[in-house]
Amino acid sequence: MSRHVAVVDLGFGDAGKGTVVDWLCATRPVHTVVRFNGGAQAAHNVVLRDGRHHTFAQFGAGTFHPGVRTHLSRHVVVDPLALAAEADHLASVGVPDALDRLTVDGEALLATPYHRAANRAREIARGADRHGSCGLGVGEAVAYGLAHPDEAPRVADCADPGRLRRRLTALRDRLTAELGPLDAPPVADCLPAFTGFAARVAIVDRSWLAGALRAGTCVFEGAQGVLLDEWHGFHPYTTWSTTTFANVDGLLAEAGQAGTATRIGVLRVVTTRHGPGPLVTEDPALPLTDPRNPTNPWQGRFRFGHFDAVAHRYALAAAGGVDGLALTHLDLAGPTLRICRRYDTTDRLAPGPPGDLDRQAALTARLLRSRPVYDDAPPPDWTAAVREELGAPVVLTSRGPTADDKTPHGPLLAPCPLPPAGTPAAASA
Repeated sequence: MSRHVAVVDLGFGDAGKGTVVDWLCATRPVHTVVRFNGGAQAAHNVVLRDGRHHTFAQFGAGTFHPGVRTHLSRHVVVDPLALAAEADHLASVGVPDALDRLTVDGEALLATPYHRAANRAREIARGADRHGSCGLGVGEAVAYGLAHPDEAPRVADCADPGRLRRRLTALRDRLTAELGPLDAPPVADCLPAFTGFAARVAIVDRSWLAGALRAGTCVFEGAQGVLLDEWHGFHPYTTWSTTTFANVDGLLAEAGQAGTATRIGVLRVVTTRHGPGPLVTEDPALPLTDPRNPTNPWQGRFRFGHFDAVAHRYALAAAGGVDGLALTHLDLAGPTLRICRRYDTTDRLAPGPPGDLDRQAALTARLLRSRPVYDDAPPPDWTAAVREELGAPVVLTSRGPTADDKTPHGPLLAPCPLPPAGTPAAASA
């Protein structure tokens, strides 16, 4: 196995990236979990054998393990207010030092109450044509950063109250001029929380990650899924984030460690999506529920479908391939679940070049007209069937939410010796 591991979802999200990252941190000496896309809208559920549970949004899903750090790279949209609330919940379940083990790249964009309010106002205005936003302002922050790159609030600004005030004021005024009054507090009320964040966490530059990569094993934890990717997803039902391995590759190359990460793609045996957009294999008759993914006012309904090999082959190609697959939720593989190997229109979707959103919108329209073609019976061996359909080895299977429910297959993710209990954690980079 390569020194580092990168974990990406090959579906629409919610496949179990968090539980895979938790297992990796339980079975090898991990120095840092690196978040490389998304923001506070991530929802990576981890359950321990003693029943403790946390939904990881910005902290890495290895945080239950003593000494494992979290690094929020510059590709993450950082929400300090949500981060503080998440740290409080971690403390309530026995992790009081999560903030002490956190580093944040100063170049990362900030998500603010103004982004959140604008995000929700736009989504409400779409009416029946909602895109399924999480309503947390992540996409709004990215859009503002693209439109105003030299004025967008960033993490490093939290240590400079004067500059932060100017940037928050300009942000509020621009969004108010465009959308009308926003449901958000005055700038003066926001400043203490953001400056307090700067005083509490370690804000670092790009060189920090290079040091961490040299110091020990790092696990790169993705958010959302490749089928929601900003360029390769089914536009407009996508995220404002690169969900493939592209950001990982860039971060490793900057640190002089290109190609040093094992690439793991995570899949459920059930293809799911939260909110509107194509889900060709959707089947309301499937007797499935997911208490961790309830219907909510912003994303909408959590939908279930049979295993969509066509969509997952597309995601695999868009991501540039994997070294191995992690197949989760095998406990749901009942007698009614099937594999869709082709649609009535095609058996293969080809990814296009990044940036052609018209092409992606046309693909979306095509998928909304497509119908699945199923095998007559469920596969006798799901692991073998997924390996055959996707042309990649299944190196980890999961039949439940805890690390104990995971089984590695082959040497790629074989557990590594952990330091003895009581051994001091690796020094921070």
